[in-house]
Amino acid sequence: MSLEDDLADLKAKRGYLLPHHGLLAMTAPNLLKGYDAAYTALALEDRVLSHHDREFVWLAILIATDEEIATHHIEKFHKAGGTADEVSAVLRVTATVCGFRAYRFTQTHWSDHLPEVDIPADWTRAVVMAGQGADPVLVHMAACAVQICRADWEGLRWQLRDAYAAGVDEMWLSEALSLTMFPASVPYFVTAAKIWREMIRSGELQAGERFRTWATFPGQGGHGGGPDD
Repeated sequence: MSLEDDLADLKAKRGYLLPHHGLLAMTAPNLLKGYDAAYTALALEDRVLSHHDREFVWLAILIATDEEIATHHIEKFHKAGGTADEVSAVLRVTATVCGFRAYRFTQTHWSDHLPEVDIPADWTRAVVMAGQGADPVLVHMAACAVQICRADWEGLRWQLRDAYAAGVDEMWLSEALSLTMFPASVPYFVTAAKIWREMIRSGELQAGERFRTWATFPGQGGHGGGPDD
């Protein structure tokens, strides 16, 4: 097949093309095939989230990463039944979570001076209030994803605690967090998985059996090992 045929097939599958598709098709076709397979499994194939719920989280991730080119996710959200109120909720939640540094600072440096303020509880209320108009489960998943995008690992710990306290399904949460792999980076997703695993191992999160098995399996410290290996 010609390069034009390859690009036409790719556009027909996705409904759009981006500049890197043609570049890879021309210079590294095997890499393009692997990339396309990974993207398909990540963003197109059904796992556990509905199309609506998946795209809700996608919108939060794209706002948090300043990813203006991926407007097809807006169309996909609308086609999946997403409402204007939910778009507003996504925007408010993302903006709120991007401001987590103020809570981290206050908890770290001023909590002893403010015994009358439960700072983590106040944070939880702020996120939930920002997400009014959307399902709270979606709000918690989106907030976790945004913390990954911002590489705020203390914030992710707070967010995971809140997600578990709210009863968010672990498989749903796993899919939501995995969506950060491309826009935020694979290394960020690796760090997020490490933190999630550590919190289960320490007993801070009361995980289900399968997730406990994952968390307690040894030898996951990467090259050279880690403290639990």
